[in-house]
Amino acid sequence: MTVHRLPPLVTTLQPSNHPYLNGAWTPLHEEVDADDLEVISGAIPRDIAGVYLRNTENQIHQPLGRFHPFDGDGMVHAMVFEDGKAHYRNRFVRTRGLAAEQEARGSLWGGLADPPALARRPGFGAHGSLKDSSSTDIVVHAGKALSTFYQCGEGYRIDPLTLETLGVEGWVPIDGVSAHAKVDENTGELMFFNYSKYAPYLHYGLVDADNHLAVLQAIDVPGPRLPHDMAFTQHYAIINDLPVFWDADLLKRGIHAVRLHEGMPSRFALIPRRGGEPRWFEAAPTYVLHWLNAYEEGDEVILDGYFQETPMPEPLADAPPGYSHMMAYLDEQSFRPKLHRWRFNLADGTTREEHLDKRIMEFGMINARYAGRPYRYGYSTIARPGWFLFTGFVKNDLETGQSWTYDLGPGRYGSEAPFAPRIGGTAEDDGYLVSFVTDENTGRSECVLLDAACIQDGPVCRIALPHKICSGTHACWSDMDRIRAT
Repeated sequence: MTVHRLPPLVTTLQPSNHPYLNGAWTPLHEEVDADDLEVISGAIPRDIAGVYLRNTENQIHQPLGRFHPFDGDGMVHAMVFEDGKAHYRNRFVRTRGLAAEQEARGSLWGGLADPPALARRPGFGAHGSLKDSSSTDIVVHAGKALSTFYQCGEGYRIDPLTLETLGVEGWVPIDGVSAHAKVDENTGELMFFNYSKYAPYLHYGLVDADNHLAVLQAIDVPGPRLPHDMAFTQHYAIINDLPVFWDADLLKRGIHAVRLHEGMPSRFALIPRRGGEPRWFEAAPTYVLHWLNAYEEGDEVILDGYFQETPMPEPLADAPPGYSHMMAYLDEQSFRPKLHRWRFNLADGTTREEHLDKRIMEFGMINARYAGRPYRYGYSTIARPGWFLFTGFVKNDLETGQSWTYDLGPGRYGSEAPFAPRIGGTAEDDGYLVSFVTDENTGRSECVLLDAACIQDGPVCRIALPHKICSGTHACWSDMDRIRAT
């Protein structure tokens, strides 16, 4: 393995017993380029060409208050595959917040669990006092990557191969862009939303294939909301208004306390993709972090996602002292997400819904060529009880109801596993799932590839990384021809 290490950033982080600053969540501060990677088992496939990108939170400085894992600075990891070879590199997202704290040699903003008054400078996003760390999501659009922040941030444009931060994306509106912008590979369009504490509280937008803002419209909601994700079909964007959001009375006092508002339904706005009057549908109350896919079928729009059965969980009983509330909201066994289907009938305005799988699962991926279109397969993660750590993957056949599981093994934790299409493949599941894995048994990390047609058979290839990386979540795959076409 040939490794080139970049000069280190300034860090002031001190050792602690925080559960999300240790173990698989130990922050990584090293930036490297690595070639001639060690292949632990199997062989690097020659029938894929593209890049696997994963965003990750890595705390650099000693927190001002109570650290939450979503507070860490964004770091993008890339594994580039081409001609049976793989190249790895990682870089911090060079946000304005990171630059300011490097200059100050310490933290300037509090975090998600802290009061706004803790911030030493004005903050970013819907919360208003956080650092825009651009550490949540990443997609590739118009040949470049876009990293985003979960409570709406500036959105940073990144070269998907070199990981150079190219600056704030030019089309981002004043209220920012939320994590989970969606790219339609069939049209090249990107759809996004944002939200804020000020009217109008919610917007929908569309950026065309040439990276120009084509649509930005306000969506009428009664007050501040906290959507986390969106979906789309061939003709609609789907934005949600769910009954889990900040308590209005406490918000007037500057307290950001999330509540389940009893008696309120879930609401879904179907918006013409190129803008227009939304059509609203109601459904059972819940909260949904992530959608899997949506599509049109006759008079119905079908939406699949992860319905939380307990969106406001009780504090985790066996959590380390002082962390029971935070850890409950990171524990899938506590908020109990189930793969779920909503059917919105355009003819009569009704909604039908049902669970598609009774198991607890989340963070789903599909073959992105089927995004917004009828599809058959979804690939979800399963998590370690009590922790925000992924222990394996489930493949659901949504036509037959069959499913297959791959468990990473004790002490091994993966991340979202996007689908990498096989060159020349025609079947929906003809390709690979790609994931980074952190192994607490060996103190190392690796990249694994699973044959998407038979994930239960285990990795077809395991590639060693040059360092142990911090656990992370959101990831994407982009074919090389999509990157080089622009």
